Amino acid sequence: MGFLEDKARARVFYKYLSKVYDEVNAFIWTEEMRTEAIELVGIESDDRVLDVGCGTGFATEGLLEHTENLHGIDQSIHQLEKAWDKFGTQGPVQFYRSDAERLPFEDDTFDVVWSSGSIEYWPNPVDTLRECRRVAKPDGKVLIVGPNYPKRTLFQKFADAMMLFYDETEADRMFKEAGFSEFEHHLMGPPHSPEIAITTLAYLPECVERTPKTAP
Repeated sequence: MGFLEDKARARVFYKYLSKVYDEVNAFIWTEEMRTEAIELVGIESDDRVLDVGCGTGFATEGLLEHTENLHGIDQSIHQLEKAWDKFGTQGPVQFYRSDAERLPFEDDTFDVVWSSGSIEYWPNPVDTLRECRRVAKPDGKVLIVGPNYPKRTLFQKFADAMMLFYDETEADRMFKEAGFSEFEHHLMGPPHSPEIAITTLAYLPECVERTPKTAP
């Protein structure tokens, strides 16, 4: 597990990164990449969309151009405060401070579950992917953007020490273990690093089997 895959350390990290997050993010996760990913998922105007690990609301801003039924969650209060500054606490987006491993929603709630720039901090990514699948409606979609595993040995050592980086083979394993059977991977990035991100679009079938809830 990388250093920042610990939730407490990640919260401290984002306490300080939130001050410059939007400026730093522009070099890694660009508006052009965001647009490309949104076009992949094909959001309809009446779709109910969840942004998991919404951070300061960079992806949220792009998603809001396609639907007004938008919900965002993040565990970092400092990141959420930046999002509130942009959208307001009573604005078009409903924000929640919550853990991605325990999404505060019923089964089959969202047409689209989106997450960009968050999976690399999940201590248990398969568990969180299962949660994304759980809250997605039958025939819905789940889109996850994460960091592609670097090819250079020096960068690989840094990546392994810091957070989750993964390639298409590892993405296959995680999504299959989370219960997805149909998904596709796309590599994307800015001109200076066109394969920096791995974007996975997963499809839920029209009929989804759910594990029955046990009585307390």
